[in-house]
Amino acid sequence: MRPEKAHIVSDLSEKLTRSPFMLVTDYQRMKVDQFGELRNRLFPVGAEVRVVKNSFLKRAMADSGLPDVSDQLMGQTAVVTGETDVAPVAKILKTFAAEFKIATLRVGLVDRAVLSTADVEALAELPSREILLSQLLGLLLLPATSLVRVLNEPASAFARLLKAKAEQSGGGESSANAAEAEAPAPIPAEGAEPQTAEPKAP
Repeated sequence: MRPEKAHIVSDLSEKLTRSPFMLVTDYQRMKVDQFGELRNRLFPVGAEVRVVKNSFLKRAMADSGLPDVSDQLMGQTAVVTGETDVAPVAKILKTFAAEFKIATLRVGLVDRAVLSTADVEALAELPSREILLSQLLGLLLLPATSLVRVLNEPASAFARLLKAKAEQSGGGESSANAAEAEAPAPIPAEGAEPQTAEPKAP
């Protein structure tokens, strides 16, 4: 193999080794501006697309120890790789293929497992890794929060009990007077003359 071709295979093999996924699409009938549009959509999610010869891709996959999917590598092929979550990448490819009627998915590899087109499209419906992690964290924290609340409740009740007991022990006449002073005046019956308290003799 010529040095320039060997360099292409080596570079591709390195990308496949670093990437947790590889999605193969059909490049046929894709125009230059459409390819640029797909590249721009993939960039924000940390993925890239490149057109490769099938012979180069087969050699790079073999060098990377990936499963043999030679039967899916035919015609004009574009391969999508990245170093982030595969779900948003699959979503972009699915949307792009439906919008432009091109770049249909052929096969995918995720964590070295071969996925069919239907499997990859199912991945497109999943939330992103960050959302899944936040949802999982919420599920893990919810029981802990409830447990803390339950554990704190007896302590609060015990504190209220101690306070009531202290007030009762210090009761006597002063407590009774305080209770009488704090009691609201009786509401006169409808039509009755309001009662006024007579001043006490000095």
